[in-house]
Amino acid sequence: MNITLDTIQDKVEFFQAYDLKVLEKTIEERIDINKALMLKVHSVQHQAAFDPVRNQLQYSAVVHFKA
Repeated sequence: MNITLDTIQDKVEFFQAYDLKVLEKTIEERIDINKALMLKVHSVQHQAAFDPVRNQLQYSAVVHFKA
């Protein structure tokens, strides 16, 4: 049996929340976790959209991590 260990070069994670502070906290936690994998933040994209069902803004973000 062969075991091969490869490093992660790129990783993209998606986040969403109805509160901006919750979204920021979630992203910060994931940044700390990905530091253990030796990944750094390459880019962050975010947007807000109105959710008519809940009658409030929904915030989303995409974080691209790179080795």
